[in-house]
Amino acid sequence: MPKNTKLWGGRFEGTVEDWVEQFGASISFDHQLAKFDLMGSLAHVQMLGQTGILSLEEAEQIQDGLQALLRDLEAGELHFDIANEDIHMNMEVLLTEKIGPLAGKLHTARSRNDQVATDMHLYLKEQLGHVLDKLANLNSVLLDLAEKHVETIMPGYTHLQHAQPISFAHHLMAYYNMFQRDSERFAFNLKHTDLSPLGAAALAGTTFPIDRQLSSDLLGFQQPYTNSLDAVSDRDFILEFLSNASILMIACVSYRTGISL
Repeated sequence: MPKNTKLWGGRFEGTVEDWVEQFGASISFDHQLAKFDLMGSLAHVQMLGQTGILSLEEAEQIQDGLQALLRDLEAGELHFDIANEDIHMNMEVLLTEKIGPLAGKLHTARSRNDQVATDMHLYLKEQLGHVLDKLANLNSVLLDLAEKHVETIMPGYTHLQHAQPISFAHHLMAYYNMFQRDSERFAFNLKHTDLSPLGAAALAGTTFPIDRQLSSDLLGFQQPYTNSLDAVSDRDFILEFLSNASILMIACVSYRTGISL
């Protein structure tokens, strides 16, 4: 019987059936973290080299391999295998194909726990930047339009019925205010997202002499987490984003309903 070679294989001797493998794999959606997984690994190995945990030669070889994978990703030439389950294992296999067994040293002083947490912070930080930029642009357009229609009169509505006459500018500024609050919520969300979990390892750090501040700076985070348990368990920033996005969509639906009446 073929031996189970999964990371979680442990004492299992047989291989899993295809349907189990497909059910358990996350690569179908977490491939979106590929760029951020490589960014986190590049910062981590640079820190390992600068602190002397790895030799500079080893660190440079790993960095070269990661940069090659990043170029392949940007060119659309990376192919992921469901047998490797998730983006982290896929990247490990691909890096090993590039540089050989030295790829295994990339995981020195790092756990999958702080690795995936770092990926999520990087991913959501980028998405928040896009959302905030688009909201700022939307509000700029609404403000310009409102300034042109201060004297434009339209019917106000309540319960889908004509009510008091109002200025079209007044109508537009209601949504300006809603979207401004959305921007403020997302900006506060960014504060909680702009933290580096890298270096927290599985849950309680590592005995290697790492430099968490250096890793954080290399990744462009505001600062590292102050508590390692919080660093690897925190998903509040994701829930905040989902909540804020839901509130934003309510404002969008309200705006859409208003202009269709």
